[in-house]
Amino acid sequence: MALDEFTIETETLKQPDVTIIRVAGYLDAHTFEQLEETISELFGQNHYKLVVDLSKVEYISSAGAGVFIGALSEAQEHNGNIVLMSPTSNVREVFDLLGLTQIFQVVDGQKDALAAF
Repeated sequence: MALDEFTIETETLKQPDVTIIRVAGYLDAHTFEQLEETISELFGQNHYKLVVDLSKVEYISSAGAGVFIGALSEAQEHNGNIVLMSPTSNVREVFDLLGLTQIFQVVDGQKDALAAF
């Protein structure tokens, strides 16, 4: 997959007040800053309840995973949270190895993700 195929889309739901971030491609040292910028912009708009759809992420590095770790405390300080949704088996394996499944709620679908709030 070429780097230009990395995409991020956001959708803010009014009820509940949750923003879904759909990420596709490789989330690694070359692309993690784009996700950091997206999350920072959402925080700047007072959107602290985030669901990250990882169903189309083929690979995640520790730099990519670090984005979530860095953002979690800020989200929680503003009564928000970050829920990780539908990670591929490769991504889930990295989360397990890094211990992120102990820190984050990891769910299989949007209904479960929204219920986490």
